[in-house]
Amino acid sequence: MTTIRPYGDTTDDGRVQVSFTLPVEAGPLGRAAALALADAMGVHPAFVAHMEQLTPGYTFFVVYGAVLHDIDLDALEVEERRYPLLSPQEVDQRIREVLKRRCIVLGACIETDAHTVGLDAILNLKGYAGDKGLEYYRELEIHNLGAQVSSEELVSIAQDRRADALLVSQVVTQRDAHRHHLARLVTNLVDAGIRDGVIVIAGGPRLQPALAAELGLDAVFGAGTTPREVASYLAHALAARVGVARSDQTSPPRPATPAPPPSRGEA
Repeated sequence: MTTIRPYGDTTDDGRVQVSFTLPVEAGPLGRAAALALADAMGVHPAFVAHMEQLTPGYTFFVVYGAVLHDIDLDALEVEERRYPLLSPQEVDQRIREVLKRRCIVLGACIETDAHTVGLDAILNLKGYAGDKGLEYYRELEIHNLGAQVSSEELVSIAQDRRADALLVSQVVTQRDAHRHHLARLVTNLVDAGIRDGVIVIAGGPRLQPALAAELGLDAVFGAGTTPREVASYLAHALAARVGVARSDQTSPPRPATPAPPPSRGEA
């Protein structure tokens, strides 16, 4: 068993720093409320390192203190990447082999979301953290549609351009806006009859991979994702889809299912 504890001032002292805003005035009552919350979160002893009133009735706190909890690294379940990380040349080669043409990719921030920094980092040639964006790949035809694209518009463009993949960025997650937006997109794709023909990928700093199964997406990427990871997934997903389609075409026809015997009332 490999256990770890937070490092604050010394090894294993368990000290952490948390920040939050409370709907209370800055002052003795606000400080007491912050310490009570810290204690309820298991931060004890704690002290308020910073207290600043943001607006009448709301105060921002930074609290520093120790937790007693240990983390057993061996007990954690982490979803591993289920496809190989390919070089740009390997991605291009895989797409040429699978599609025999360029892969058409549409990128957009949908609905009310106007934050394109992450989307641009993945799509634009300059890329992110020294990793070139998807525009660098010869076999990827990239169309960056920008911000605040409605789901209906994105689906319509996907139909017109016969898109192979949609990359959707969602940064705003307040009140589960991202869930509503992505669910709406999937519904529109299904209604248009093209959901099965397009790979739908969502990304954002607060999105978790488990969201894919929940909302009917193909994949979800979170913070720190590089363009190469997305490109490798696209190559993997395209190969899997085409492989399935070819398998369906070459499979022998299924034998007819025998009709059930008539019930007594029908005889």
